[in-house]
Amino acid sequence: MAIITRRAFLEMAAAVGAAAAWTNPFVEASTISWRERRDLFPEGVASGDPDFESVLLWTRYAGAAQKQDVQLTVEVSDDEAFKRVVSVAHVPVSAASDWTCRVLVGGLQAARVYWYRFTDSDGGGSRVGRTLTAPKNDDARPVRFAFVSCQNANDGAQNAYRRMIFEDQRAPESERLGFVLHLGDFIYELVWYPEDRPQGMYDRKIRDIVRYPHGEKIEDFHVPTTVDDYRAVYRAYLKDPDLQDARAHFPFVNMWDNHEFSWKGWQSLQIFDGKTRPAQTRKVAANQAFFEYQPARIRKPSGPSLERFDGPTVSDTAVSTFDEHGMGQEKNNLTAIGSLQGYRALRWGRNVELLVTDQRSYRSEEPTDREEAEAFTSDDFPQLMPEEAMQILDAGRTFNAGNAPATIRFGEKEVANFCKDRPAQTILGAEQKAWFLERLRTSQATWKIWGNTTATLDMRADPQNLPRDVSAPWPGAGYAGFGGGDHSTAYVERAEIYDFVQQHGITGFATVAGDRHSFWAGLAAKELPPKEFAPVGIAFVTGSISAPGMEEALEYRFPKQHPLRPLFLAEGPNDKGPQPTMNLLLHHGVRSCLEYSRSGDIAKARTLTNAELSPHVKFVDMGGHGYSTVRVTADAFETEFVCIPRPVERSVSDDGGPLRYRVRCRAAKWESGKRPELEVRVVEGDARFSV
Repeated sequence: MAIITRRAFLEMAAAVGAAAAWTNPFVEASTISWRERRDLFPEGVASGDPDFESVLLWTRYAGAAQKQDVQLTVEVSDDEAFKRVVSVAHVPVSAASDWTCRVLVGGLQAARVYWYRFTDSDGGGSRVGRTLTAPKNDDARPVRFAFVSCQNANDGAQNAYRRMIFEDQRAPESERLGFVLHLGDFIYELVWYPEDRPQGMYDRKIRDIVRYPHGEKIEDFHVPTTVDDYRAVYRAYLKDPDLQDARAHFPFVNMWDNHEFSWKGWQSLQIFDGKTRPAQTRKVAANQAFFEYQPARIRKPSGPSLERFDGPTVSDTAVSTFDEHGMGQEKNNLTAIGSLQGYRALRWGRNVELLVTDQRSYRSEEPTDREEAEAFTSDDFPQLMPEEAMQILDAGRTFNAGNAPATIRFGEKEVANFCKDRPAQTILGAEQKAWFLERLRTSQATWKIWGNTTATLDMRADPQNLPRDVSAPWPGAGYAGFGGGDHSTAYVERAEIYDFVQQHGITGFATVAGDRHSFWAGLAAKELPPKEFAPVGIAFVTGSISAPGMEEALEYRFPKQHPLRPLFLAEGPNDKGPQPTMNLLLHHGVRSCLEYSRSGDIAKARTLTNAELSPHVKFVDMGGHGYSTVRVTADAFETEFVCIPRPVERSVSDDGGPLRYRVRCRAAKWESGKRPELEVRVVEGDARFSV
């Protein structure tokens, strides 16, 4: 593989909007009078997107007088005492970038641990950070990394990071994590102030973490409106000690999901109170704050400056014209979306190529978010929507080879097919999807890992199998889904991707995802019974770091007297509280849930499994918090779920508190044309409702 030249390195640094630093030919001890002053660097330090010879370093300086530019010195050493400094550079910071600093350091050695720190002109220094470079592309050593998502500091604690650091520091050198893949919702832009919700969130108290300088109040929560607002929430999150320690200990690979911009945002649009409204200025502001606060090799097309974002000027203009892929053609929309490109690939040795995609900026409108889709819901069947309706809406005018029906039957109603003349839904968008498929096709890595911020595994139930004495008849034609929003219900696009994998004989295809606030392990298949079930890969979803999940919400919101409550939360004869039978519902079906509610016998409940419901699911926990790790070799892909108790309060113990369970999933490398197989084993704790 070619070693990058200095000129090419400088061009790379410019492309990602970072100052450039190169290693020195001679290693020597630091000559800087560094004194740790965390008060001057209150958000800590971070590193990101390492390759085999470079890494991006980050900090924020809080010691400058208003509007006075400052120069920091960054040092990189191959020892923690900085007696072997390999690179020294002087980098400017200013108010224009909220005093944040991004430095791309090149000329490093592959598969190496390095230490780094920042110092001001008076010797005031940041904490010391630790980072790693990737192995070279032909290096066959095992690879281990973590993937995480969904941390809400407004109502939860980040105990999972403390556990992750604790376990990593005690692991053998060969088994330590190479990086942490953060799959979005790093911040939650939707913020409650304690006085707005004195009752808290479920059994969680609301923390007073940030007050927006500008902001907008909607119902009882606040959302950012300017770049200063978005910056404020990043600063608030980065003062969390566990998150800050994790960023100082591991290099991160970051991708945004929805909350880095807006809760139900897509392209440069927001949805509040059921209404879609233009928010191009907020999209640019969100992109700028992400760029400033995340050390990621993301493309910044606007402006030549290495020290500032130079965002384009846009206006909030209604978007009314969409192309054949659902992309809004209004110029401010296109400009706002194009102000930052996040999708990218990272190589980690011979065995891993990580393809990270953006599921929010290029997607078309989610059909089940439209007001018309409410016709497919029923109070008799909370949470559920007919699967056949979701498939018809997703396909739009392409359904049934271009013969989409004018109406969709739901019980006694004929509901207008409001997507009949629309293109099929896309989440990736045309340009990103073409890039993604080509990278899949040409990858030489053993494992092609799709870092998708949203889940790909179908989430469905079988209410058609409910006994007649339990509820009214299910008005759908067959199975039920739970609404859309991710690749599990972008049926047409997902099928296109999986068909591509199959047609090109791509093996080692794996997906790691977040967003669902739950742990999932399963097989990647475009269709489920009664259609042909033909897996082409393996897929995983990690539980949230701290954001509440569906199980927790249902505990507080699902009516206690509703006849279908046992499908979600059941109490067997000897139980002292509700049990998570929703996991049984998704994995085994309604009859398993009802049996558990009647007998409290989990083994007996599993004997009533509907084998055609979820052959793709091997593990599901809709209440799981924590993180997941991946270990890959030339022969196998292993994922471990590390689940912690609900993180209501911060744990002060070194290990981050107790575990709920540890689960290991393993898939041997399969040959082209063969089906992958996935084994799941509970190695610690209790996950009896999830297997």
